Amino acid sequence: MTEPTEPTEPAEPAEPAETIEGNAHAATSATYAELAAVGPYGVRPGHALITMVEPHPGHEHAYNRWYEDDHFIAGAMAMPWIFAGRRWVATRELQLLRTPENSAVARPVTAGCYLSTYWLTEGRYDEHMKWTVGINQRLNRDGRVHQDRTHVFTAFQDHEATVYRDGAAGPRDFHALDHPYAGLVLEVIDADGPQRRAELLEWLRTRHLSRRLAGSPAAMVTVFRPTPLPGDRMSYVRQVEGVDTRLTLLWFLEDDPRAVWAAHFADREAAVAASGLGRVELVAPFLPTVPGTDRYVDELR
Repeated sequence: MTEPTEPTEPAEPAEPAETIEGNAHAATSATYAELAAVGPYGVRPGHALITMVEPHPGHEHAYNRWYEDDHFIAGAMAMPWIFAGRRWVATRELQLLRTPENSAVARPVTAGCYLSTYWLTEGRYDEHMKWTVGINQRLNRDGRVHQDRTHVFTAFQDHEATVYRDGAAGPRDFHALDHPYAGLVLEVIDADGPQRRAELLEWLRTRHLSRRLAGSPAAMVTVFRPTPLPGDRMSYVRQVEGVDTRLTLLWFLEDDPRAVWAAHFADREAAVAASGLGRVELVAPFLPTVPGTDRYVDELR
């Protein structure tokens, strides 16, 4: 004879998956107000993402549309603490102006048709990096990463200096990626060691750059130093080189770089070498892309 059993309560119906997800989203969303209430929130570009990429031959149009229509927004501008971004392009004509021929950055020196530049709020690098690793892993899982491309020079960088041609007049560095500049020159300089880089930076900031800007088509030049990428970065992005020895300069031009190259940038190697403080590894001119179009795509090869 079996023992009588206690009556059991009917099982609670399981919550629908969408309800569980909605509750989790609401709980997560509530933390945004807490995050916004603490930490730095200035306007200085304390950090930058500078990424030069080469689309594989035959994939130029597809790459441009993917980057502009999806990745520029979902993979960059929608992320916390990025407050400005701009894309630039090097036509074949501009690629052929680059120096030095034996660049330690671009192999061959013409590699890297597209350059994207982003400003990050000072003091928010660590928070941004956590987000960017997470979102890029998600984009990759969801098939929203264009694989037919090579990262030639991609690095997050810390801001070291901005030197202006016109002093207090004109746009500031935090305006630079929104102001309609006619061109950009990317310059990468390597010093012989960390101590020499400090001396190179001081020479650039206090003596050399102001002289070069005077009367030039460049309204300002920003100076950054690269930081290492996290270990859980996406596998197609190689680790940053020259973290202790390299400086990255961005020259913002009011004129088309083709019109001013010979007079103002063709001698960059010699000018830096004469200082005895470093060697130029890349000087590369770019034009701003025209958002929403494929302008210049047919001029890359």
